[in-house]
Amino acid sequence: MPDPIIPSPIAIPQPRLDELRQRLAQTRWPDAETVGDESQGPPLAAMRSLVDRWAGGYDWRRCEAVLNGLGPSRTTVDGLDVFFLHVRSPEPGALPLLMTHGWPGSVLEFRHVVGPLTDPVAHGGRAEDAFHLVIPSLPGFGFSGQPAEAGWGPGRIAAAWITLMDRLGYGRWAAQGGDWGASVTEIISRMAPEGLVAVHFNMPLVFPSPEERERATPHEQAMIDDAQRYQTMLSAYMQEMTTRPQTIGYALADSPVGLAAWIYTLFQDVSDSGGDPTSVFDLDELIDDVMMYWLPNAGASSARLYWEAAQAGMSPPSGPNPTPAGFSIFPKEQVRASRRWIEARYETVLHCNELEAGGHFAALEQPVAFTDEVRATFRTVR
Repeated sequence: MPDPIIPSPIAIPQPRLDELRQRLAQTRWPDAETVGDESQGPPLAAMRSLVDRWAGGYDWRRCEAVLNGLGPSRTTVDGLDVFFLHVRSPEPGALPLLMTHGWPGSVLEFRHVVGPLTDPVAHGGRAEDAFHLVIPSLPGFGFSGQPAEAGWGPGRIAAAWITLMDRLGYGRWAAQGGDWGASVTEIISRMAPEGLVAVHFNMPLVFPSPEERERATPHEQAMIDDAQRYQTMLSAYMQEMTTRPQTIGYALADSPVGLAAWIYTLFQDVSDSGGDPTSVFDLDELIDDVMMYWLPNAGASSARLYWEAAQAGMSPPSGPNPTPAGFSIFPKEQVRASRRWIEARYETVLHCNELEAGGHFAALEQPVAFTDEVRATFRTVR
C-alpha cells in the first residue's frame, strides 16, 4: 500500500512567533555600505525597513491562511515527508500540472497564478485552459521534510515527483519549473514517464556550445554577457552553498536578519526591479518567503541542494530532449537562451517567447504574462 495523502494545514505555535520578534528586536546591525548602490549587497536602509515591518505590522497568520486555502497536503515518498499544495480545478477537463519552485523561492511563488490557472473562466479565460495544480516543496525547503542522509539531488527529486503524480491518480499530466524547478523538470522530461505530455520552463537550462558562442548574434551575445556577469559578480551565494552549505547554515539558522539578507539579495539581483525589490514585490510577500525558510529552520537543508547537485555532477544529455517543451524567456532572467539554441536541444518546441518585462521570479513578478505563457504552451497537447 502506498503511503497515504493527508491534509496538512499549517498552524505555527504563537510562542515561536513571539520568539522571532524578540530576536528581531535584538538585532546587531552592521555599519552601512560604503557605496551609493546595492553593489556590496542589500543596503542597510533596505534591510532596516524590512525588519521594521517584520517586527511590527507583519502578520504571519495572513500568510498561513493563504497556504491553508490552497489544499496543503503531505505524503511520504522515498522515505521523505513531502509537503505540497493541491488545488483542483472546477473544470472536469483540466490538465494536471506539476509546478516546482527553486531557491530562494517556495510554493508561494505561484500564489498569484493559482486562481487563473485552475479557474480560468472566473479570471476572464477559457474553460479549456484549466489546470489541476500540484505544487510541492522541494526536500529541505518549506514544510517538506529535511533529508537526514546525502543523496537528495535533482534526480532523486524528479523520481519522487513522478511517484507523487502517480499517487494522486494523474495518468496524464504536464510539468513546469524555473531555477531548481527547471532542473527537476528537465530530468523528469528526459525520464519521459508514461503520462507526461509536455513541460514548460521559465528558465531554460540551455548553455551555448563554443561553436554557438562563436556564431552568436548581437542578441545572443547579450545573453552570454549577462550569464557571465551573473557568474562573475552575483553568484557568491551559489559558490558558498555548493561547497560549504553547513558553514552558512549556522548563520541562516541562528539569525533571522541574516537569513532575510541572504534571500533578499537574490530578489534584488535577479528580478526586474532595478535593484529595489519592493518596487516589484509586496514587502509582506517578501517576508512571507523568508518565513518559509525561518519557521521550519530550512536555511541549511535548502542550501544542501546545491551541494547535492554538485556531487551528482552534470552529465551531458545523450541527445535532443524527446518531451515536447515550451519556453518563456524573461528579460532580466540571468540565464536565457535563443530559440535556435533551444531548437537544437529539444525535438519539439511547442512555444518559445521572449517577454518584455520580468525576471527570475516570473510567476510573482509577472503573473498575468506567466499565466498566458503556461496556457499557450499546453494548448496543443491537451
